[in-house]
Amino acid sequence: MKNTKEKKLKTGAEIFVDCLKKEKVDVIFGYPGGMVIDIFNVLHDEKNIKFYLTRHEQAAAHAADGYARASGKVGVCIATSGPGATNLVTGIATAYMDSVPIVAFTGQVPSHMIGNDAFQEADVTGITRPITKHNFLVRDVNELAQTIHEAFYIARTGRPGPVVVDITKNAQQAKTDKISHDKIDIPGYKPTFEGNRKQIEKAAQLIMQVERPVIYAGGGVIASGASDILKKFAEKLDAPVTTTLMGLGCFPVKHRLSLHMLGMHGTHYANYAIMQCDLIIAIGARFDDRVTGKLSEFAPHARIIHIDIDPTSVSKNVKVDIPIVGDCKRILQTLFEEVRAKKHKEWLKQIESWKKEFPLAYKKEGDCIKPQFVIECIHEVTNGEAIITTEVGQNQMWAAQYYPYDKPRTFLSSGGLGTMGYGFPAAIGAKIAVPQRPVFDIAGDGSIQMNIQELATAVLNKIGVKIVILNNSFLGMVRQWQELFYNKRYSQTCLARKKDCPKICLPDGKCHYYTPDFVKLAEAYGAKGIRITKSKDVKGALKEALKTPGPVVMEFIINKEENVFPMVPAGASLKQIIGGMA
Repeated sequence: MKNTKEKKLKTGAEIFVDCLKKEKVDVIFGYPGGMVIDIFNVLHDEKNIKFYLTRHEQAAAHAADGYARASGKVGVCIATSGPGATNLVTGIATAYMDSVPIVAFTGQVPSHMIGNDAFQEADVTGITRPITKHNFLVRDVNELAQTIHEAFYIARTGRPGPVVVDITKNAQQAKTDKISHDKIDIPGYKPTFEGNRKQIEKAAQLIMQVERPVIYAGGGVIASGASDILKKFAEKLDAPVTTTLMGLGCFPVKHRLSLHMLGMHGTHYANYAIMQCDLIIAIGARFDDRVTGKLSEFAPHARIIHIDIDPTSVSKNVKVDIPIVGDCKRILQTLFEEVRAKKHKEWLKQIESWKKEFPLAYKKEGDCIKPQFVIECIHEVTNGEAIITTEVGQNQMWAAQYYPYDKPRTFLSSGGLGTMGYGFPAAIGAKIAVPQRPVFDIAGDGSIQMNIQELATAVLNKIGVKIVILNNSFLGMVRQWQELFYNKRYSQTCLARKKDCPKICLPDGKCHYYTPDFVKLAEAYGAKGIRITKSKDVKGALKEALKTPGPVVMEFIINKEENVFPMVPAGASLKQIIGGMA
């Protein structure tokens, strides 16, 4: 007679899928291969997890990233060993730099073959160690359930970030009755959530003493869900708010206290305010070089309060006066209760004068399509409800400057790593996460080609992402730097350059734009393609795209030498900002 108390045995692949369901994972992005074939065999019959087959592993990581940023959940991707795993690396590094919670699973050769240069073997844990919050190599099936549980815990808690779990082939195939996890207790990993009360009190006292405060908010505000309390805090203090690129959306751009974005391509008034303020209240931001400019001249009159959950970010780049380590939302709530309401009429009057003197504006030129106008039109036709993803370069900065974000998790972009090819797969992930909202990828004609193959993913899965290609036939941001700082020596930045072109590239509007022809390319994948050459047709094209089911590729032909302004030259002080109207 069969022993009814006999424990059920499961394979590692079965345990893998069960663990994901326990973590409430309902979407995975990835690509199969020999070292994960056992997992895919189990996924074949799984009804509660939707798998999206991307056409490149890098896109799988970016799609998981976009899903995580748009939803606030942990994104998940999977690839096989060797080149599958290494193709994930750029996406993992992108998530690491921007503090995005993803868990990337990779297959690995059997344990006994590790170190023998086996077919498609790569030291994934070694390769990804510098670009992950943590990584694991699972050799024993008995460790699998606990490892997966810890991976998700690490990814989503503290300062969020990517975690890699590399699973050997034998661990996927072996059977065990160890199918559940134990309580998590990770030595050395104890994130601080509550801020030090004495430090918060010191911060409140300093805030009450100053006359020219600026709140400097970053992506940590969005990660902690602190946008609402930030707004209340700013209004109570009557203090202007500037955000980082990653912080866009954490404070409404059209609010009277908004300074918009600061830094290299920030507004004049945000940068001037930083240079003249007597206090910076930094919240969930890390003072990166694109924000500070020349460090020795950054905010020369200001004392600094820094609120961040990551203690290693505090005083890393800029020395601060009052550090407060913990969760932004919790600390802001306590600080809000500690401070009294205050007015800063003279300070805001000065800021208003800067806004009037140096508005964020551009020159219109007949029927020529201005990229800034395209961004404004997207906001208009979507009633401000769009989620915007971007590639990297000029398209990214125009999207940051001219779409007035008023909600968190609506601007998704590769900030820290600056990854070309991020926007399109991230848009796919975002649309899957929030299907009821329109999702636009703002791209350049260079960066869109990095992961253009994902049109197949979007078409076959009927994912209604709208792609806006701002086509100037150049690697636009590098070309801009070559124009401004390298005497217009356009070395290898013209994407339309042919073998018989003259040695010196002088764009005159007669060059060929269509390499490739994006309309034909879209149609080849089964998507709708539209080319727009006149500004009067911009809104109509956007409205047509919104009415069209599935993905739509819109190619807007813009001036070859259109620049992004304002701009702080690399290594210059924020007060050395150049460019008014573009």
